[in-house]
Amino acid sequence: MDLSAAYSTPLHTIKHPITTKSSTTKFTINKIYSYSSPPPSVTTSTTSQPTSLPTRTIPGSYGLPLLGPLADRLDYAWFQGSETFFKKRVEKNKSTVFRTNVPPSFPFFLVNPNVIAVLDVKSFAHMFDMELVDKRNVLVGDWMPSTKFTGDRRVCAYLDPSEPQHEQIKNFAMDTLKRSSTNWIPTITTLLDTMWDNIEPQLPSGPVSYIIPIQKFIFAFSSLCIAGADPANSPDIAENGYIRMDRWLAVQLLPTIPINTLQPLVEILLHSFTYPFFLVSGDYDKLYEFIENEGKEVVSRGQTEFNLSKEDTIHNLLFILGFNAFGGFSIFFLSLLNMLGTDKTGIQEKLRKEVREKAVSGLNFRSIQEMDLVNSFVYETLRLNPPVPLQYGRARKDFELSSHDSVFKVKKGELLCGFQSLVMKDPKVFDDPETFVAERFMGEKGKELLGYLYWSNGPQSGTPSVSNKQCAGKDFVTFTASLFLAHLFLRYDSVTIDGTSFSAVEKPKP
Repeated sequence: MDLSAAYSTPLHTIKHPITTKSSTTKFTINKIYSYSSPPPSVTTSTTSQPTSLPTRTIPGSYGLPLLGPLADRLDYAWFQGSETFFKKRVEKNKSTVFRTNVPPSFPFFLVNPNVIAVLDVKSFAHMFDMELVDKRNVLVGDWMPSTKFTGDRRVCAYLDPSEPQHEQIKNFAMDTLKRSSTNWIPTITTLLDTMWDNIEPQLPSGPVSYIIPIQKFIFAFSSLCIAGADPANSPDIAENGYIRMDRWLAVQLLPTIPINTLQPLVEILLHSFTYPFFLVSGDYDKLYEFIENEGKEVVSRGQTEFNLSKEDTIHNLLFILGFNAFGGFSIFFLSLLNMLGTDKTGIQEKLRKEVREKAVSGLNFRSIQEMDLVNSFVYETLRLNPPVPLQYGRARKDFELSSHDSVFKVKKGELLCGFQSLVMKDPKVFDDPETFVAERFMGEKGKELLGYLYWSNGPQSGTPSVSNKQCAGKDFVTFTASLFLAHLFLRYDSVTIDGTSFSAVEKPKP
């Protein structure tokens, strides 16, 4: 799953919504294929229609050298926060397309922080057109963490589809996900039962934080379902695997992670320079050894069927497990629980009713797919809280970029940057965009809106392939979240959530 920038949203800063409204035995994910000859890039109606809009010079400014990027960095990470940073510049420039700077920057980063922000669905969709943008080494902007963190190689997330190894690795990732589909439901439900069995006895003594239980669950199911590696076979990994993964992720991404406390120390100590790999080399070596020893079947298939070296296979598997699955789900599941906990409209009762009506014969792929409200709840959570807040793409050539009201000329080499939380609040597409509406993606209109749900580096209605950068496991992500909710409301009538803790659960009455 290409949820690789998940850790740019810290666990403790998930925002509450402003207001709230209200069988088969084998999993076949629609529209995930391997191609001998790549298909066209992802396109949407926002980019495919001809336009007669006026041409406008891109507004905004990068400011004075050094001082401009530093001022924008402080606004972004400290004085305003990321969302307000972009909102204020939309208002100032009277445009959803403008020039600005994004971290990291001055003083110790040899990067160019200049970007063109694209903050409506129409302008943002240009980043899915691989004929227009290059995705090489722009996962977190112009800056790229040291390849020491990934075995001295550029893993798939840093490759552009035009690079030959991208096709090898992405085909391997998609194949691995499809092969694991038959084990997905029993593995996840068994691990969830274990998680809840451990939490329940603690509740009479007071609220129980769910962060560590959720992370342990995510690490275990990701390892089993993706790499075929069972943490239970390694006592150290079973106990500390999620901690090792957290540290490995945090140290390489510290310069880009917004932290709203302990300023200005954060800016001075965490956002001014990179941290060396040796701080987490021991953690990474342990994780590598775990995949090498316990994931032998998947590693062997990477070598024999996809012509990857053993080292390329393991390092890419670790990146998929760490950034894409563990990092992304750690953010996403907390967002789901936050939405459940802050709801005032009785959504838990509605979800419980649908789950029990559709899962009469148990949880399976067909019954989950028929849970329209559950799936819509998941999509709406992704709309307001995308695990990957920022997406980047570098212009391959000069081209004209369209927003809803203007056309802008982009030069080859310029870096586009989209802040997805604002993009998916586009009022020209989404009614009442600031409000969490659990039913938003239900019915025919809801299905149409999936074409503008961009959390996966492409529309939810799009097709991951070797010729684009859309998340290989986007359908697995949404299915897993729906399964998580369905399992919750089969087991309990309701759950009381206080911040990042469970405070009570209500079991079904006999």
